[in-house]
Amino acid sequence: MNVLLFILVAIGGFIGAVARFAISQYVKRNFSFTFPAATLFVNIIGSFLLGFFNGLDVGEYMLVLAGTGFCGAFTTFSTFKLEAVQLHVDNQKKAFLFYTIVTYAGGIFSALVGYQLGLFFF
Repeated sequence: MNVLLFILVAIGGFIGAVARFAISQYVKRNFSFTFPAATLFVNIIGSFLLGFFNGLDVGEYMLVLAGTGFCGAFTTFSTFKLEAVQLHVDNQKKAFLFYTIVTYAGGIFSALVGYQLGLFFF
């Protein structure tokens, strides 16, 4: 196994995790939503970026750094699931449905748009 790939994943993951934390804190401090907007935002942006990097065909090393490392740490599927369950348990049905539908559909759509834009620029 190539040690450089592990290092690239670690670097990208560190930057992605710090970026997610910073954005989440900013959104939570400055906006008030009835659903977890910070997680939704980073997941949609991360889906777009992952699609974009794949569409650009940036090569193995850059895809490992930006895609696997950065986007993998920037987006958070487990937090999304926990927050969706919390909305359900708190009987916030509308917020639960909105959050779940927009996360899945928005994530797929933004990945597609990112991929198509990447192809356009490649």
